Amino acid sequence: MGDSSGGKVYVNRLLIALNVLVFLYLEIAGSSENAYFMYTKGAMLAPAVLEGGQYYRLFTAMFMHFGIDHLINNMLVLFVMGEPLERALGHVRYLILYLISGIGANTISMLLREPDSMVISAGASGAIFGVIGGLLYLVIANKGKLEDLSTRQLVIMIAFSLYFGYTSTGVDNTAHISGLIFGFLLGMLLYRRPIGHKTWRVDDYEKR
Repeated sequence: MGDSSGGKVYVNRLLIALNVLVFLYLEIAGSSENAYFMYTKGAMLAPAVLEGGQYYRLFTAMFMHFGIDHLINNMLVLFVMGEPLERALGHVRYLILYLISGIGANTISMLLREPDSMVISAGASGAIFGVIGGLLYLVIANKGKLEDLSTRQLVIMIAFSLYFGYTSTGVDNTAHISGLIFGFLLGMLLYRRPIGHKTWRVDDYEKR
């Protein structure tokens, strides 16, 4: 698992492409803004998972979006935040963080709902907040700076995003906070700071 992206990113772009392709399929097959249709295609519904054992929804819902605005907003954030994180973590670790954050956020959100809640939910934001949480840890671990990102910028963005969520309707804030926490913790587990090569002069070595 010790891969290094070497500056190249493709997992993040593949994730964006997959989200877009799923959205196009949903629009061709029906309507991404029809809640029942989205349910039939794999969106989250607590009773379906808890009582029906349809655990695949914890995964499939991550790639589904309600309408073009929902998709564009999420993919723009993922494009900006995902690329530096993939470069820092490497391809495999980045994918692990993304998927576990998204599934974990969906799980926590589901468990904190009423068991018979008929709210249908979908979206990549739990995983994307995981990406932001992972970036926050990496920036802190690198003394407040990673590429063009600083701790202050990330904290302001997180605060703004959470505020927007709590002042809007139809937003799963529990998934956002859960994803953020999962991402931060996974960043701690998966990130390895680059170790610089140290050289010694011969006379320094002889003094040992």
